[in-house]
Amino acid sequence: MQLSFETDAGLAHKAALGLIVLQADETIENEFRPLFDQDGVTLNHTRIESAPEVTSETLIRMKSQLTGTAALLPGARDLDVIGYACTSASTVIGSDAVAAAVRKAHPTTKVTNPAAAVLAALEHLNAKKLGVVTPYIAEVSEAVVSLLKDNCLTVVNLGSFGQSEEAVVARISPASVEEAICSVGSAPEIDAVFASCTNLRTFPVLKACEAKLGKPVISSNSALAWHMMRLAGLETKGRGPGQLFD
Repeated sequence: MQLSFETDAGLAHKAALGLIVLQADETIENEFRPLFDQDGVTLNHTRIESAPEVTSETLIRMKSQLTGTAALLPGARDLDVIGYACTSASTVIGSDAVAAAVRKAHPTTKVTNPAAAVLAALEHLNAKKLGVVTPYIAEVSEAVVSLLKDNCLTVVNLGSFGQSEEAVVARISPASVEEAICSVGSAPEIDAVFASCTNLRTFPVLKACEAKLGKPVISSNSALAWHMMRLAGLETKGRGPGQLFD
């Protein structure tokens, strides 16, 4: 028996989003899930091959894989926004190069990444003087600091856990992250604190850190989620943790 049917706009009648997640990332999908649990919004994930260690050399390798990985995201409906979820790789590769590679597979899609999102978030918060927390080894931390400085931001304090192994980064406890953020951000001249890396667990502690410090605290994941929502024309107020979503 041939059954009749009707079609509608599908699940993504408000926005269809894509997220390119590192093979080694164990955190971002779990932090994003409740933020994008909205009627009419879909968040489609794909994974990009990544090394278990984070160095400038391993990060740049992902550039050649971006187009093919993006092509694995659904294409039946044009995606409104695609986020490439790696702060350090976006910094090393460059936001323009990331966007160009992704748009070879999805020409009409808006593209962002944590490096670009953080700059947009800091501008939104009118924050110029920063405390920065990273899990990275020195060469990768320095690249992130250079990106901020190149965009007329001042890094007052930098603290790093000094780790290259993604598996270790994903297991740094939220209590340790909170302690690091509050230590690095305590100087009175600091406007905001940025905790870098999509694999670092930050959502459980962002509000507590803001309450202790009396200033905004953003992470790679909070900034990326906020920026993807903004680019898709979605409401951000109250949708995520911290003053960025106020």
